Amino acid sequence: MNPPVTFLQLQRGMERKAAGKQWKIEKDWLNYGQLSDNLKRAAIAGEDAHFMTHNGFDTKAIREAFEKNQAGKKLRGGSTISQQVAKNVFLWPDRSWFRKGLETYFTVLIEIFWSKKRILEVYLNVIEMGQGVYGAEAAAQYYFHKSAKSLSKKEAALIIAILPSPQKWDARRPSAYINRRANSIVRYMHYYRIPE
Repeated sequence: MNPPVTFLQLQRGMERKAAGKQWKIEKDWLNYGQLSDNLKRAAIAGEDAHFMTHNGFDTKAIREAFEKNQAGKKLRGGSTISQQVAKNVFLWPDRSWFRKGLETYFTVLIEIFWSKKRILEVYLNVIEMGQGVYGAEAAAQYYFHKSAKSLSKKEAALIIAILPSPQKWDARRPSAYINRRANSIVRYMHYYRIPE
């Protein structure tokens, strides 16, 4: 069953209402086969380089994030696509050890019971990709007025490039930083295989 709504979507909708803005949750599910391969590759290249080989956790990325956070540098996460799916589908957005523990539990279950194909499909359909915009199809329509079925490499990379902060950044008007990030994603996309 595809998740009908997530805690994050509801929270963001309530935050918009509290700020005097219109309630907005734009989303439209696309099955895995309908999603552009460019977007699938961009997601792996930009968000989780070891997606196809890890079991839900990228221990190297987690260790690096922990070391940077301990050193007092800008707070950085080491979450994999699987962990982000666990957080987005089953949990609420919060930075607590309790929530992180539940995220670990659900990540293990997801990796046991879902294929990599299903994990990537859910990720690309529920992730926040703009203000009130969730999932690839809504993002492709919102930013480029086209379906996520036919995103070019650059368009796909621009959408993925804004994911660290989709409330702040815009794929239509990318900053120099987002453009560099997107170009880097495009450069590395062909190195990554996607679930078949």
